[in-house]
Amino acid sequence: MIHPALGVFILMNNYFHDVATALLLATSVVVWILSNRYGDNQDPAVRDYFLKVYDAVTKLAKFALYWVLLAGVPRIYFYMDLEWSHAVGKGQIPAIIVKHILMVIIVGTGAHMWLRLSRRVKALKAESIRGA
Repeated sequence: MIHPALGVFILMNNYFHDVATALLLATSVVVWILSNRYGDNQDPAVRDYFLKVYDAVTKLAKFALYWVLLAGVPRIYFYMDLEWSHAVGKGQIPAIIVKHILMVIIVGTGAHMWLRLSRRVKALKAESIRGA
């Protein structure tokens, strides 16, 4: 039996774990949109602004990723007691499976988008240094 205070902690941990997963997707989409809007703009001021926004959003995304990884530890440890047993009692196993598949897709898609974009950003930063 889990102590009620621990149960509340784990419940909140799980909620913020889900929020951090959504934040990873949101930051990826924001940077993708900014990158598409930036296009091949040659204006140094626009490039520098894009790089500043990219750096700020990257910090937020890294925080979300670290939260997902760290909060995942207690979530996995208490999964059978708090999430699985409740879902089984309510007949929600397919929903839990779909939820976890979506979370893996969201995190994987976000990571893929960041990796692709990082090459472009490295080139822009090198341009910025040469132009400064």
